[in-house]
Amino acid sequence: MTSSTAPSGTILITDDNRVNRLLLARGLEQQGHTVAFAEHGREALDLLRNDHFDLMLLDVLMPELDGYEVLAELKLDPHLRDIPVIMTSSLDELDSVVKCVEMGAEDYLNKPINPVLLNARISASLEKKRLRDQQRELISKFATKEVAEDLLTSGFSLGGKQLDASAMFCDIRSFTTLTEAREPAETIELLNDYYTLMMDAIGGEGGIVNQIVGDGLMAIFGAPLPYDHQRLRAVLAARQMVEMIRLFNEEQAAREKVQIKIGIGIASGPVVAGYTGTIHRATYTCVGDTVNIAARLEAHTKVLNRPILIDENTQRGIGDEIALEAQGELQMKGKTQPVTVYSVQVDSLVAETAS
Repeated sequence: MTSSTAPSGTILITDDNRVNRLLLARGLEQQGHTVAFAEHGREALDLLRNDHFDLMLLDVLMPELDGYEVLAELKLDPHLRDIPVIMTSSLDELDSVVKCVEMGAEDYLNKPINPVLLNARISASLEKKRLRDQQRELISKFATKEVAEDLLTSGFSLGGKQLDASAMFCDIRSFTTLTEAREPAETIELLNDYYTLMMDAIGGEGGIVNQIVGDGLMAIFGAPLPYDHQRLRAVLAARQMVEMIRLFNEEQAAREKVQIKIGIGIASGPVVAGYTGTIHRATYTCVGDTVNIAARLEAHTKVLNRPILIDENTQRGIGDEIALEAQGELQMKGKTQPVTVYSVQVDSLVAETAS
């Protein structure tokens, strides 16, 4: 690979010797790279956490934190451990080379550094990082940010763990009837608009959409990463969803386009969350009684003619911040005890649109 086609990047040179830093920088800048300096390991870690770097040249022997200690901290930080590190050292010892590679270093070069060899190692390391960045971007396209982060930091394994979360189900009313007289392209455009609005409302409150089937979706609040007030935030998201549909319908009416109505069910409690499927094809999901209740509540919105229904566990977590209306008890198939149901009150315009 020649210098004209080699990838360029932003490189952090970490070395306590000023002469070494300047001479390395001159050669790298001639190759089209952008260079920054750190005089010791602690300064390097601070820079890595505050700025973007594609690669680091790291000296082994330094004051404050030596190269080994920097590697150890990088390995523990999920946001920094993928930055390629090329060690530079005057230590020509096999044990030092092995130790650095085992700790995650991409390569090890002895001083004085051969510039041709250095350029080759940097080009190879930057290409590997480019491929890893593409993988991260690809995962993010097919998974939510939270799930993608969980995959990249914890790795993939089938199985799950029990946690407390809020499950939400939402779908479009009479969607089959709406689409019968419309062209496929118009239906897809409608769905894309619908999901854009719903995902924005859900994601804005910390939820993740983990299933999309036709015109229906399932979302989880409180997984894979737990956070405070997930019940309240699930209900706030549902209210935003209904409001967005109201505004969307106003635009649709102005364009003489089809208008839609939605129903949302939310339940809270213990769920088992994790990756299910096979090692070749899997998805992140949640299962359990809480999920089943949320699905049944969404279906029950058609019966009660209410846009948002929640269970009593969700109701306990939202306090007096949102107006609710008791809807009595619902005996669900497979459950020995009935579920107390509440509808979330919305203003009259929203209720008229979404009921």
